[in-house]
Parts: sequence; structure tokens; C-alpha cells
Amino acid sequence: MTAKSEFILNEALTMSPEERARVARCLIQSLETPSNESVDEKWVELAQKRLEELEAGIVKPSSWEKIKKNVRA
Repeated sequence: MTAKSEFILNEALTMSPEERARVARCLIQSLETPSNESVDEKWVELAQKRLEELEAGIVKPSSWEKIKKNVRA
């Protein structure tokens, strides 16, 4: 953590819980950018594509047990 970040954190910790909650909410909202929405849209598109492939018989489903086995291999 940078000195500036540590200073801000220490200052925030002196605030009341309500003030800290407001600051935290603002900081979290500042992270929710359009690029995150774009990523979410890409995941939805990918999920839809995979569902279509599954329904068309292009791919076959795997059991959770088989997936775990492959990951650990």
C-alpha cells in the first residue's frame, strides 16, 4: 500500500461507522465502470453460445465429477 493510501485509510478509520460506510460505497461505485459492464455482456454472449452448441449437439455435457477429475489431472 502506498503512503497516500495508508494515510487515507488511517483518516477513514477515524470516521464514524456511517461516514466510513458512505466513503466505502462511493469507492465501490467508482470501480463499477462501463468496462465491467462490457465484460458482463461478453460472459452472457459466451454462455448463450455454449448453450446453443449444447442444444445443437455440437458439444456434450460433462458431469461435475468428470470436470473435477480433469482439472486435478
